[in-house]
Amino acid sequence: MGPLSGVRIVEFAGIGPGPFCAMMLSDMGAEVIRVDRPGSPSEAPKDALSRGRKSLALDLKHPRAVDVALRLLESADGLIEGFRPGVMERLGLGPEVCLQRNPRLVYGRMTGWGQDGPLAGAAGHDTNYIALAGVLHAIGRKDEPPIMPLNLIGDFGGGGLMLAFGIACALFEARASGQGQVVDAAMVDGAATLASVIFALHSNGAYVDERESNFLDGGSHFAGAYETKDGKYISIVSLEPQFYSLLIEKLGLDENRFSDQMNKDRWPEYRQELTAIFKSKTRDEWCGILEGSDVCFAPVLSLAEAPHHPHNVARGTFVEHDGYLQAAPTPRFSRTPGGIQSASKASGADTKEVLEGLGYGSEKQAELSEAGAIAIGDPPN
Repeated sequence: MGPLSGVRIVEFAGIGPGPFCAMMLSDMGAEVIRVDRPGSPSEAPKDALSRGRKSLALDLKHPRAVDVALRLLESADGLIEGFRPGVMERLGLGPEVCLQRNPRLVYGRMTGWGQDGPLAGAAGHDTNYIALAGVLHAIGRKDEPPIMPLNLIGDFGGGGLMLAFGIACALFEARASGQGQVVDAAMVDGAATLASVIFALHSNGAYVDERESNFLDGGSHFAGAYETKDGKYISIVSLEPQFYSLLIEKLGLDENRFSDQMNKDRWPEYRQELTAIFKSKTRDEWCGILEGSDVCFAPVLSLAEAPHHPHNVARGTFVEHDGYLQAAPTPRFSRTPGGIQSASKASGADTKEVLEGLGYGSEKQAELSEAGAIAIGDPPN
């Protein structure tokens, strides 16, 4: 059932962080109804971001479609939209209108720059947002351009996950107050929040504003990835003294010579020696020596390998659903576990069902379809 069972969310279709937020809420048991554009392409058959919701196809440029959306929102607890600021207002679906129809509605807004500020109206993508937040500058090699860390920090961690958290908080508050509110989730803000510890260390003079110069950015010898004999990689983060001491012991190194762990002047020398040692054995050999110990070690697994590691298998970190492996819902709950509610669906697959639930009979649906306000797609299998 999930801890959000009984919650209804209306998602206005978008890309990236908005769908990720909707997936998270659906996995936790919320009923999510996605408003798609008529004729929009079907979702990819293996699209985890689109799992677990119904699809209602509306042409929001049509006034009668907007009326349908508002009627749907009257019974909703939350809303997710990821358009540029002002778009929902121009469609007649802005917060003022929606909250007037449903005062308890939590109105979730996902943008890169935020709803206000000098850049609010500009286009952008994940890398731009984490660049402005100061995060991108800290990732990569010292004498090379910063490395794009996929789109995990801006889109998903600082964006979709923050919006899901914000919506859950506002839903909790609305149950006590009876009032909804707008949740303004910006990826710049979220990325900065994810880097709170790094900013704090920098403010205290404990973090240098230069790549590969700190203990967690590849600068130190005791935290990072090393190549192995077979061209694969392993990771270690032997930060605490007791873990570092164990690493030195398991590598057969002179504890006295490697005792100056936090002396940055010696990091290049230490790293060079560890590089040679780790290249002397294969990744599997190092797993046999270090995995499961307090060295703080893990093999660097590929996307194809990760689902099959014994630990991930035992935990059920990945599950097979709809014929392919995907990450299981998280976090886990002891009494009300979440779960994948359904596979991804094509645009309009649930239009008929959703409209019937709103009181639109077959004649009314046909009328709306003929007017071009809605589209009734193929029903789900």
